[in-house]
Amino acid sequence: MLPRFLRSNNLSKKMLRVIFSIYLIVTCLITSMQFLTEYLKTKNSIISELKQLEETIRKPISTSLWQYNYIQLDALVTGLVHMTIIEGIDIIDKDANTIVSKQSYTPASKPLSLFHTQYDAYWTLHGERIFLGSIKLYSSSEVVLDRVLFGFFLIALTAIIKLSILFWLFVWAFDRYLASPLKELMLQVNEVQSSQAITKRINLKNTDNNELGQLQDHMNTMLSAMQADRRRLLEDEQSKRNSLESAVTKRTEALQILNERLKDLATRDSMTGILNRGSFFERSQHLLVLSQRQKSTVSFILMDLDHFKVINDTYGHFAGDRVLIHFTHTIQSLLRQSDLIGRVGGEEFALFLPDTTPDDAFQLAEIIRTTICNAILNIDGKTVTYTVSLGIESSHSNDDSIDTLFKRADAKLYGAKNKGRNRVER
Repeated sequence: MLPRFLRSNNLSKKMLRVIFSIYLIVTCLITSMQFLTEYLKTKNSIISELKQLEETIRKPISTSLWQYNYIQLDALVTGLVHMTIIEGIDIIDKDANTIVSKQSYTPASKPLSLFHTQYDAYWTLHGERIFLGSIKLYSSSEVVLDRVLFGFFLIALTAIIKLSILFWLFVWAFDRYLASPLKELMLQVNEVQSSQAITKRINLKNTDNNELGQLQDHMNTMLSAMQADRRRLLEDEQSKRNSLESAVTKRTEALQILNERLKDLATRDSMTGILNRGSFFERSQHLLVLSQRQKSTVSFILMDLDHFKVINDTYGHFAGDRVLIHFTHTIQSLLRQSDLIGRVGGEEFALFLPDTTPDDAFQLAEIIRTTICNAILNIDGKTVTYTVSLGIESSHSNDDSIDTLFKRADAKLYGAKNKGRNRVER
């Protein structure tokens, strides 16, 4: 197979032979120089680090030797052996006997080469230096090789050099074997691009039945596929656009409905479903201003359930909630569509009655009081009855604030409560 590859006239194989033969030679030479330089530089760096480490551990080891504290010495050595740059440690006493010798490798995995630094340990006593022994710190070629792997800067620089050399050699080979047919191919591709006509096809004069001829066939096949894909994409795009527009329309409608629901929830009391305090006063204020412009009379009825705390304490809060809901539904059945009802407190409710005289308001209040007084609720097998006190106030010509009506009606309500409850005060 190799002789056939070397004698082949195939265009791509010619290019591979030329490019990779030169590339292999240049790469081997440059990479060898790179590795040797990085190896020596890293080795010197590790030796420098070992010397700095010696300065750090000299005092603790000297202390342990002086105190004959071999347990502490062994623990210190064990910790040092686990450091990445240290392969082994030997501690030799002043009589040249090895006290401690530890290695981070096993005999079966001993590094190819070891190098070490050595220093003497002393103890100063009364100004006299006493020799205690020697300490050897070992590192290995494997540590250096591990550091070399991270020398990305040098590798990147080497790669640039290799690619630069390879680029110019490739230009030479490209010009010799591919320049003319590729120029023709590029011209025809440019014609296809400039004309923007996907129906146009590439037709090279001399392809010699090689890879360029196959490339021509593939490009023509690709142009045909692009023409079909373009037609299909346009159809799909139009279909998706219509579907998206429909989905956006539906989503917008759903959001509008949801916003209306959220707006309604924000203005309603969660338990009874009627207007909450803020919304009731806001709408009542608007209607009051409108009625003053039209010079019509409005009435305001403030209602409070009598002894509601007793109902909660006697029958439980669930029964109290049922009473509030019953009261609300009863009131709503007696109101006009233009009337407003709101929950303005725990068991306190208010009515705003547009275009309503004091007498009409009083009649409605009496109907409410009588209806509630006669109502009997059956809650969990228990019979519950309750009453309501009401205070009525009607607008004057100079009233411009709903708060004014509320305060006057509130005073009437307290008058009804003080007079025995279950009554209407106006």
